[in-house]
Amino acid sequence: MLIGYVSDEDYRALYDVVVEFQSEGQFSSTRSTASGAVIADLPPGDYEVILQHRDYCAKRVQLNVEQGRVHHFRLLSKKLFGFVWPRCIQSGDDSEFRVHSTSEYQLELWRYGKEKEYIRRIGTFDDHAPLANLQITPDGDYTQNGVDWNNVGYRTVTQRQSVTAPDRSGLYMFHLSNQSGQQFTFPWVVSPRTPQSKIAILASDLTWNAYNNFGGRSNYLNPEGLPPTPVVNSRQELRRYLKPSFGAYYVEDYPPLSLERPQPYLHIDLEEQLRDPIYSRMGCGMLHSEWRLLGWMEEQGLEYDYYSETQFHFDQLPLNEYEVLILSSHPEYWSKQMYERLKSWVFESGGRLIYLGGNGLNCEVEFLDEERVVYHNTDCTSWCGVAMDPPIPEKESKYESRYHARQESEANLLGVVFSFAGIMTGAPYRVVDEQHWCFEGTKLKNDDLFGTESQHMRIPGGASGHETDKISPSSPANVQLLAQGINPDEGGADMVHYQTPSGGEVFSVGSICWITSMLVDKDISKISRNVIDRFTS
Repeated sequence: MLIGYVSDEDYRALYDVVVEFQSEGQFSSTRSTASGAVIADLPPGDYEVILQHRDYCAKRVQLNVEQGRVHHFRLLSKKLFGFVWPRCIQSGDDSEFRVHSTSEYQLELWRYGKEKEYIRRIGTFDDHAPLANLQITPDGDYTQNGVDWNNVGYRTVTQRQSVTAPDRSGLYMFHLSNQSGQQFTFPWVVSPRTPQSKIAILASDLTWNAYNNFGGRSNYLNPEGLPPTPVVNSRQELRRYLKPSFGAYYVEDYPPLSLERPQPYLHIDLEEQLRDPIYSRMGCGMLHSEWRLLGWMEEQGLEYDYYSETQFHFDQLPLNEYEVLILSSHPEYWSKQMYERLKSWVFESGGRLIYLGGNGLNCEVEFLDEERVVYHNTDCTSWCGVAMDPPIPEKESKYESRYHARQESEANLLGVVFSFAGIMTGAPYRVVDEQHWCFEGTKLKNDDLFGTESQHMRIPGGASGHETDKISPSSPANVQLLAQGINPDEGGADMVHYQTPSGGEVFSVGSICWITSMLVDKDISKISRNVIDRFTS
């Protein structure tokens, strides 16, 4: 009978895995098939199951076998992985590093600003017993509840793997290497215990998690839950590839995605430097790009405090003690609490918001606890024209965004909202209002182009691109259009500014590519500096 299936951390079917069943001194064995199926003639009862494969990490499972129940066994590959938990923390507090390695490994802590700054060596961690640095994941869909690393076998003080956050706020990266010649880096957001600057910058860790498919699911891959069988060939099986119009969001309710997982897409090569082009698909809109913003700030001599979106949600960012909040490249996923707190700060308390990204605040998230997040995409096929099969014109869409479908359009706050026009293109901006103070010192005139240079190699072409936001009917009545990307199909980003009666101000660029131009395009850099100087003066 079918006992279950066996797959790796990508939910890829594993064949030829040796599976041994032990019960009351009796032994039986089988091997997984091409689909990962484990088939064995077993009477119902309790078994200890041992799984072995030459290329994957062996483990034992306690299993109750009964007719009709299908179990999903999960094995980890021998790749090097690591993450720190909590991933976002105040200076002086402790986090635990969790590493999966097939051999002795070494760990160092670095700070990423205008340069990679070595902080200290954490240590060397060898195998006291054979392969003792291997982690063990739960079976089933652990994207929902986390990988539970450092649980088995880490019980004593000498085995506890904790590190204290440095005093200085910023983006820190752990550099991990092992004797097998593998390397891996992973981030740590360190916020100050008390504000040290006028400016706070948010790391987009909720977007990081949305794209993280460790375990076989992300908000883009199987968002509605793992398929009943592991994947043999993605192009032939996954909805993402079978639906021409990317019908990923076709149900109302989605299982949670755990923050407590490794995030391979956030790895930054040890050789990569601040001014290098960004070639990685995810890096162009996430951590690699966000590091460029921090590096630019430090090269400009601008002080900042660094926080995560998760910390903002849990009210660990004292917003009223800051003059300016900066949102980075792609802050797509926000909770209702975050949105309302920020909007109140801008409209009622005179806060000043600088939005240097694209497709931001586009979808509501809900925290079930400190580790699990539900991404409320809604059933987009019921209203979003481009999600239909075949697509219908975007003008027929009922809402401007997924956030609008549950709350209100983010254009009410940001001044702009994402639309699919111009997606996956790159282009410069064209000046619309040369008299605006943001252009002071640039010599730019109406119809001049700027933002031609970019480090963004996934979608090269200029500072307006990848995903772009535009003015909409929900934008504040007094929003000023300052410049506009020249992307095809009228898909260029709208660069805007508006003020609120309380003295608050919002400056939005509406493009994921903006930050990847700040270090290499003099006009993008000057405009960005003008806005920060104005908002902090």
